[in-house]
Amino acid sequence: MQSRRYLVRISVFITLFVGLFCTTSLYANQVHVIKVEGVISPVTAEYINSELKAAQNNGAEALIIQLDTPGGLMTAMRSIVKTELGAAIPVVMYVSPSGAQCASAGVFISYAAHIFAMAPGTNVGSASPVTMGGGTPGSEQPDTTQSETMMKKITNDAVAQIKSLANQRDRNAEWAEKAVREAVNITEYEALDLNVINYIAPSLDSLLHQIHGDTVEAAEGETTLDTKDAQPVYREKSLRFKILDTISHPNVAYILMMLGFYGLFFELSNPGAIFPGVVGAVCLILAFFAFQVLPINYAGVALIILAIILFVAETQVPSFGLLTTGGVISMIIGSIMLIDTPEPFFRVTWSVIIPVVVVTALFFVFALSFALKAQQSKPTTGVEGIIGEVGTAETPIHRSGTVAVHGETWTAYSDAPIPSGTQVRVIKVDQMKIKVEPVKSEN
Repeated sequence: MQSRRYLVRISVFITLFVGLFCTTSLYANQVHVIKVEGVISPVTAEYINSELKAAQNNGAEALIIQLDTPGGLMTAMRSIVKTELGAAIPVVMYVSPSGAQCASAGVFISYAAHIFAMAPGTNVGSASPVTMGGGTPGSEQPDTTQSETMMKKITNDAVAQIKSLANQRDRNAEWAEKAVREAVNITEYEALDLNVINYIAPSLDSLLHQIHGDTVEAAEGETTLDTKDAQPVYREKSLRFKILDTISHPNVAYILMMLGFYGLFFELSNPGAIFPGVVGAVCLILAFFAFQVLPINYAGVALIILAIILFVAETQVPSFGLLTTGGVISMIIGSIMLIDTPEPFFRVTWSVIIPVVVVTALFFVFALSFALKAQQSKPTTGVEGIIGEVGTAETPIHRSGTVAVHGETWTAYSDAPIPSGTQVRVIKVDQMKIKVEPVKSEN
């Protein structure tokens, strides 16, 4: 009995050991591959961080990032750089496919990678920070002395960071400084000659073959890559990141916010409609969810809300267009201020701002004015709707009598006697009686 227990324990131990060995063997010779395209945003930073953790947990040899970006937010870039510097496995940045670019924030995250490669027909550079006025540092006409000083601080900080990354990864620090200060841009072959990149690889298989045997300094020590027969595991973005990518675009977030305001206004104006309120609430929730990953200036949101209040007030107060003008100005300024960043990729574009402002102004000025006039117009049905109508006296009328109005017979009275057959006009409704007066002839 005792020996049987020992045999069972040994069998379980062997099974677990074999399973662990097989699992390790399964992942040991794999590399995870992800694609990062478009603007570098906080969503991009979160995506890279989660994929790097997944690659580390699965025991992958490396994480390869196929990059094609015009740049992005400095805050998101710094987050990605921290992730790369703290990676336990090698991070390989691969500018691909042909025609792709690695600019602005992309240069920083590429310099932070353990291995930097480019496909033929790609370029790298133009890493200058963007000024608040949309120019570049060193421009001949800075907006103010303060802005010029601030731009120098931002530029010097960026230079210090990229030179530090260059020294840590043994890359060309002099060219990196020029990329920041002078916005220089080079091809893949020039980048290889200048020691900006490690390899030129026409394909992923070629890249895996070239980096095989390279030794890099990871967060947990030196690591030698074994990618000769490694199987690339292509990782697709999850639905969550796809939705985040879509709604975090400034134009989309802006339109969602405006639709949310419209929906809630319709619901408050017409209680019980339900559908506008539900759609508006959903759009607002999505918009504010997107605002969590965007550098939002809530003064801009306040100005947009003020603009809508002014548009509504225009329908209630005869301001001769002053409230509408104020609303248009407030909405334009609020829309420009909404995204608090100098990066042009994260601004709401004029092609979206102008149509939204015009449509909103026209809607509130005309549509709501018509609705207000309809509410203030004389009723045409019910007891109130009979006032002002013309009928015929069926009997003599003074203190009492009957009148035919709208095919109905009403009990009527008047201040002065009215003969039968006289045309009369209803001037008052008193419970179920009407007060009438004779219709004066044109003669």
